[in-house]
Amino acid sequence: MEATEQTDVLVIGAGQSGLAVGHHLQRRGRRVLLLDRNERIGDSWRARWDSLKLYSPASRDGLPGMPFPAGRTAYPTKNEMADYLEAYAARFELPVRLGCGVDALTQEDGRFVAHVGGSRIEAENVVVASGVFEKPYVPAFADELSPAITQLHSSAYRNLAQLQDGPVLVVGASHSGADIAHEAASRHEVVLSGRDTGQLPASIESRRGRMLFRGMFFAGTHILTVDTPMGRKMRTEVRHGGAPLLRYRRSDLHGAGVERVLERTAGAQDGLPVLDGGRVLDVRNVVWCTGFRPEFGWIRLPLEIGEDGYPVQYKGASTTPGLYFVGLPFLHSFASMFIGGAGRDTERVADQIAAQPGRRLLVWNGALGAVETTTP
Repeated sequence: MEATEQTDVLVIGAGQSGLAVGHHLQRRGRRVLLLDRNERIGDSWRARWDSLKLYSPASRDGLPGMPFPAGRTAYPTKNEMADYLEAYAARFELPVRLGCGVDALTQEDGRFVAHVGGSRIEAENVVVASGVFEKPYVPAFADELSPAITQLHSSAYRNLAQLQDGPVLVVGASHSGADIAHEAASRHEVVLSGRDTGQLPASIESRRGRMLFRGMFFAGTHILTVDTPMGRKMRTEVRHGGAPLLRYRRSDLHGAGVERVLERTAGAQDGLPVLDGGRVLDVRNVVWCTGFRPEFGWIRLPLEIGEDGYPVQYKGASTTPGLYFVGLPFLHSFASMFIGGAGRDTERVADQIAAQPGRRLLVWNGALGAVETTTP
């Protein structure tokens, strides 16, 4: 028999969005528990490629109640971001339980049940904050490439030591593709394949770029939202890998020696990748920067999924009462993709949960056994 415990709000995922919503809920007096499959807070950031830096300055990288500890115009590394999240959880004493992946989320008698190993956790409300980086996407024809070619998805790429000598094909030309292609060009011939997604007029790390970013963040918070036609159109583009280049722009890639082709990598011929126009690329490495696909099959209850594969929700609230989502790309606005946007999104979700009346719970007390209590 599975051991059972109860909580008011269960948050699945303890990345930036999960921690932020946990903080908001605790401040509102809600009993909350956060689960994360990693062994250490911030490990989802530590697992990314070594040279990764955030696309937003430190002034926009803090979570509610704790500014990021760096100069306003600094761009934190992925390890600095990971350490910040760990410090954030410690400062606010957030109840994070590590090494706990949720096998399935079900409903019984009107309550949510998270199945975790041999135990179950019941909750009145669930916030899914596990993100969308669980299922790396690689096209099916990748299996047709020669075994002599080194293939890596961006989620598995760490540094150039993983690549063998010879030319590199980077497939997918949004943020990760541009970053990795620019880095690889320091030692390899590089072809970057994929449609043009646009770019900022200046690098984000220049003075002009920082001014543009402030304007973009304002527009991404107040104008480019699901409440406007322009925002709804952009959400479709963003969720299909269409975000503009921020750090390494077209001129940077050209200056580094990257060959930029706008054709898609569409198949394989004699074990080599082939572009849409029929050009065969004789390369020794392929890095797939082709993104991820949403995976919510572990949520085994009625859940409305949109045509784009993401749960139907508004301001984080799904069409299933009591089930919420944070940390999705363009959850409510373009700014949802940035760390600074997590605070706004998660506060909305916390407000909706806090507005609910108190619930009666059975809480285990070591001396008294099961004791009935009421949440605020």
